[in-house]
Amino acid sequence: MLSAAHPPTDLRVVGKQGAALVEAGWRLLHLCPAQPGAPTTHAGVAIQGFPRASGWRGRVLGIPALARRAAASGAAVLHAHEPDSWVAALLAARRSGARVVLDVHEHYPSRLDPHLPAPLRPAARAALRLFCRWAARRADAVVLAKDGLAADFPARRLVPIRNYAAPSTLAPRQHGAGPLTLLHLGALGRSRGWPQMLDALALAPPGTRLRLVGRFTDGSEPAFHARAATLGLADRITTTPWLPHAEAMAEAARADIGLVLFQPGEANHTLALPHKLFDCMLAGLPVIAPAFATEVAGIIRAAGCGELVATASAPAIAAAIARLASPARRQAQGQAGRAAALGPFGWPAEAERLVNLYRSLAPLPAGMAAPSGL
Repeated sequence: MLSAAHPPTDLRVVGKQGAALVEAGWRLLHLCPAQPGAPTTHAGVAIQGFPRASGWRGRVLGIPALARRAAASGAAVLHAHEPDSWVAALLAARRSGARVVLDVHEHYPSRLDPHLPAPLRPAARAALRLFCRWAARRADAVVLAKDGLAADFPARRLVPIRNYAAPSTLAPRQHGAGPLTLLHLGALGRSRGWPQMLDALALAPPGTRLRLVGRFTDGSEPAFHARAATLGLADRITTTPWLPHAEAMAEAARADIGLVLFQPGEANHTLALPHKLFDCMLAGLPVIAPAFATEVAGIIRAAGCGELVATASAPAIAAAIARLASPARRQAQGQAGRAAALGPFGWPAEAERLVNLYRSLAPLPAGMAAPSGL
């Protein structure tokens, strides 16, 4: 597994994909940017960190070094998780003869939209789409983390392995009467809805609290706290830095409502399939989420596990919070979400599809392969 940006114990890369392949009999190494205190193994996957300069410049300049490390690893398959690591994997494979899998997590043709004037965006999207097709034609397979990403890649190489919920034995939330606690997990910024979140909290009953677990990724944390103070909300908000997944899940099970408040205007928000959705579902929380987000809205409608709203509207979010004031409504939606996350939107079927892909790319010696049906 090659990562130019994902952390050493990333949930999808290591906790889901790596763990499934290890269980099926392969040996896995995650080559990733070094982090102080990171473990050397996780979920049976060996972890090897490498130094990398920060920012996009550091990532681009680091491609040759990542390619050399990948080629020297002796791996039969190089599974790359970002466009720059795709290039590193393809370069390494020319030396080592390894098979290459590209893992597509986002809508990459639109990634530059927020950084470019509107007139330049169509040309940038076209160039990035050509890059995606160029890389895919040179790879052995393209794995899609969500359904809405297929259009930019050759159909014959596509393998959907969706970023569905990992199994969990966590005891789900048992909802009762009392003031509500709203929960936001993971990365947060303006485009992920903190201004609307604060305005909705100001409209909610005075006892309503907000718990944040994760980090701000756009430098807007000081503005968040300043706005909270202006609205008189500071004493109703708890912030906790990033936590290991099991600890974050335990925090979720102590809340009442999960928030997924992506704002409109970005393709990646329309096509989002975030971990936080499934974490809240597994914890038995109803979720307030954007009606415009195709993947998220489809899951919530199918499972009946939340409230779909116009997330650009604080009053709409506040109205959803009011609807979920009923413990019985929260309990019913929470139970429905957990059942869906452990069933049709669970990881095991996706893991089996990944294992079948690897059986075709790098068959294990006779007697080493795990039986079918993870």
